[in-house]
Amino acid sequence: MWNRRTLISALGMGALVGFAGPATAQDTYIPLISKGFQHQFWQAVKAGAEQAAKDYNVRITFEGPDSETMVDKQIDMLSAALAKNPKAIGFAALDSQAAIPLLRKAQAAKIPVVAFDSGVDSDIPVTTATTNNLAAAALAADKMAEMIGGEGDVALVVHDQTSRTGIDRRDGFVNRIKEKYPKINIVSVQYGSGDHLKSTEITKSILQANPRLKGIFGANEGSAIGVVNGAKEMNRKIVIIGYDSGKQQKQAIQEGIMAGAITQNPLGIGYKTVEAAVKALKGEKLEKVIDTGFFYYDKSNMSDPKITAVLYD
Repeated sequence: MWNRRTLISALGMGALVGFAGPATAQDTYIPLISKGFQHQFWQAVKAGAEQAAKDYNVRITFEGPDSETMVDKQIDMLSAALAKNPKAIGFAALDSQAAIPLLRKAQAAKIPVVAFDSGVDSDIPVTTATTNNLAAAALAADKMAEMIGGEGDVALVVHDQTSRTGIDRRDGFVNRIKEKYPKINIVSVQYGSGDHLKSTEITKSILQANPRLKGIFGANEGSAIGVVNGAKEMNRKIVIIGYDSGKQQKQAIQEGIMAGAITQNPLGIGYKTVEAAVKALKGEKLEKVIDTGFFYYDKSNMSDPKITAVLYD
């Protein structure tokens, strides 16, 4: 699905050559524990990580729990990965604090931890490869405000309030509205675990309780699809701003049901996570945050090569 040309475009990099990596891939094992597998976003992150593993001649595994509510399962996966004595590890936390005891063990064993997508409330990770979610969600708020004329009631359907991405996307949107748009009222912030069925039901309940609602922000792929489906089922025409990409979101935008969405750079997140782990093992200095970028896309710019490079199915 992802060829080398697409990857290079997505990363904005030149040639991915010139690095004489470790002697063999078997010598350098780097497991990546993601937040889940149920969304196409994670498959794109995995593809980027696999490309980096090839380019840097290391061996990776990529796994995550079946649902983004399964914090205990993710912790078990992290524990099992550390038991295999990896050279480094990548971790996208479902709960920004729950994994800290295990990460301390990794640190004590001198196993570099690279956080990706969603960081932890600790300085243990040598870096975090992620989107600036506060800024991206603030942009979503600006787009929402523009489309509803700067006034009216809006709501949020967010994936969770425990991960760094959930917290930052909620706060980025809410704070921008409070700071810049005094005539916009946020009537509800609900959490749907990134599950599109649960998010659909939440959306329907928000719409029932707020007949004058003008818009909803869906803060990840599953949340956004749930908002689209809920609005369809209630036959309500509202402004929907999403987050992430995927086939259903792109179709909803093409059909005019969703106004637009923020896309991350999932290939870049995966690639930069593995690359950072390799650099950490070489003793290279890393920035505390690797900003992998974001874009707002809608029907008008979906065919722009810069945008298509970071959209995924």
